[in-house]
Amino acid sequence: MRAALVSLSRIGLAVALTLAAATARAQTTPPTRDDIVAKLNHYEQDGELDLPATKQQVMERAKTRIKNDPGPVNRPLIAPDLAKLPAFNAAIQFDADTPIIQPASYQTVGRLADALVHASLLPYTFVIVGHVESNAKTREANAILSQRRADAIRDVLVNTFKISAKRLHSIGLGEEQFLDRAKPTSAVNGQTQIMTLAKVPDEQPAAPAKPAAPAKKPAKKR
Repeated sequence: MRAALVSLSRIGLAVALTLAAATARAQTTPPTRDDIVAKLNHYEQDGELDLPATKQQVMERAKTRIKNDPGPVNRPLIAPDLAKLPAFNAAIQFDADTPIIQPASYQTVGRLADALVHASLLPYTFVIVGHVESNAKTREANAILSQRRADAIRDVLVNTFKISAKRLHSIGLGEEQFLDRAKPTSAVNGQTQIMTLAKVPDEQPAAPAKPAAPAKKPAKKR
């Protein structure tokens, strides 16, 4: 009887370990290009988002010590219009407290690049949104870190994968807009979002050069 119980216990442990390994693989498996395209290819209208103003608001609110701050769960969203944009959430891993992308996430960034040059997404611009989970750091430090991480992904896409810089913007929201507000310390809040922002502006054709006026002939001397 005892041997049977030990055997069942071992089987249960093996099943648990197998399930845990499968879950870990699922979490680390890079998305496919088509997965990303399917999420982002739902443009309806340009997003009404003033990125420079929003960046400033994030930093100002993160620095301000509000006496009656409602806490991360009830804190008002700082950029609610982002929820209206098509989005893909990418689990890109960084070294602790830095904007350095870990090698395990290089393939995910490469898949993002592949998606952005897909024919159906070429007409659009995108915003890379950096997030962080709540931790022991200050809100200001987390706001800065989230911006640096969004900038790092943009830099790789532009400099390594040659995505047009005009098509990519970046913003970090720190603790001012968690992905999972109910669980501020969840690892989900460390994900990076890629969002379809607007159509690429049509380039105005250059105005044709005016023909040069004919040179005046010198007056004849009498």
